[in-house]
Amino acid sequence: TPDEYFEKVKAEYVARRNFVVGALNNMEGVFCPVPSGAFYCIARLPIDDADKFCQWLLERFSDNNQTVMLAPASGFYSSKGEGKNEVRIAYVLNLDDLHKAMKCLETALQQYPGKTVKWEKIKLTVE
Repeated sequence: TPDEYFEKVKAEYVARRNFVVGALNNMEGVFCPVPSGAFYCIARLPIDDADKFCQWLLERFSDNNQTVMLAPASGFYSSKGEGKNEVRIAYVLNLDDLHKAMKCLETALQQYPGKTVKWEKIKLTVE
């Protein structure tokens, strides 16, 4: 496989990573460090319990008939109790779909009954 292929794929994933991490860090109460060698990130959310939040997203939440599917991060830690308010987000979708997903997640965080921060109306702006 030519080097150009790998350069193009790497550039696409860097763009996706930068968008997702930037969008997450622009959300009230969210912290997401920049991963250095993966196609996913771990984000700390202003929620009481990631397992409950992820289940709520799939069973009870809808924004214009859409939701997002996240993985609770607790399963990625070896220490009990770690990752309780963290989720794993894969950025394997194209940028248009990632834009929709981040807007959907921001709305979900504002509506989630187990949120741990008081939300003010904010506008998501990502370059």
